[in-house]
Amino acid sequence: MLTTPDASVHLAAGIVLAVEDSCVVFCPRDTRYELRLLTDGRYDGPVGVLVRGAIHAQARKVQTISAGGCFIEPISGPPRIVQGRVIRLDDSSMLVRAGAPIVIHLPREDHAFSLSRGPLAVGAMVNVTLLPGARFEPARACAAEPSQAAVPATPRT
Repeated sequence: MLTTPDASVHLAAGIVLAVEDSCVVFCPRDTRYELRLLTDGRYDGPVGVLVRGAIHAQARKVQTISAGGCFIEPISGPPRIVQGRVIRLDDSSMLVRAGAPIVIHLPREDHAFSLSRGPLAVGAMVNVTLLPGARFEPARACAAEPSQAAVPATPRT
């Protein structure tokens, strides 16, 4: 698990739009994404207000890329592809800033990596194909107004 000087850098701010048995529809702040994410049991947190939580996903394939934007695909539903910049990295996971910060758990197999555009490192752009089962782990409801609860654009040091 990623450990950072600012432990909250991995938290996504957004709104839980809907709750189902063991999943939520989460809209990261300042996006139009409606991500269907699994939860541990039924989510009993706030709905329709700004919350923070960690999004976790397991990588199937990781590629370094030389250019491109940051995105989550598809816009609505369970995430299948994440593209963005690596902002934290350890032996088993990386934090990628796509439309929201996402903790990506790395595959163990070497053939799951295509590093033709450079090594996997902090600052690298990556395109990640995900396995099904991305998860949302709520942290707490945000006390600040949405305009004051911005997720930092760059990690704090």
